[in-house]
Amino acid sequence: MNRIGGQIKEITVNGSLSLVTIELPDQTIIRSIVIDTPNTAAYLQEGRKINILFKETELIIATTVDCQISILNRILGHIIAIERGELISKISVATAVGELIAVISTGAADRLSLINSMPVSLMIKQNEIMLSS
Repeated sequence: MNRIGGQIKEITVNGSLSLVTIELPDQTIIRSIVIDTPNTAAYLQEGRKINILFKETELIIATTVDCQISILNRILGHIIAIERGELISKISVATAVGELIAVISTGAADRLSLINSMPVSLMIKQNEIMLSS
């Protein structure tokens, strides 16, 4: 499980859903949609320190920074290790907020021609991020 610390900057509520905007230590903005509101969950407070968590299999890797895609959560980094398996590969990426791990198919890693030191953009869908105080 990938874990990054940040601070809640803004919370937008619609019914029982909240769009939580989190600022990471390097000023990267990450947004998460949660099924909670400030009225139902004490941890949802602007200014509060929070951890974002997401599975290694939820990270999407792009080799271009400015690809046009609907995923807004992006963290830039460079590959520091690749462990290729027959079907699945583990990609370690150094970022300004720490090392993150992505698990993707080996076919996808080959198609992207991933190599050590290659700059990449890591993307996470808003609904794949969990929050923990």
